[in-house]
Amino acid sequence: MTERPDTAQTQRIACARCGTSAEGPQPTWTCSMENGNRHYLCDNCARAHLRAIEGRLDSAWW
Repeated sequence: MTERPDTAQTQRIACARCGTSAEGPQPTWTCSMENGNRHYLCDNCARAHLRAIEGRLDSAWW
């Protein structure tokens, strides 16, 4: 049995706003797609910009 590509190796990710890093996606982080790129936001940044995220404003607006 071969390993799935998404579980073969844990990747480090960084928050797109503050640069906090973590081992792979975290359950409390937010993930968004902007211009075809995946962006992760740590729980602190997601909480601070919740209204803009829910309003679907591009991160350039906040």
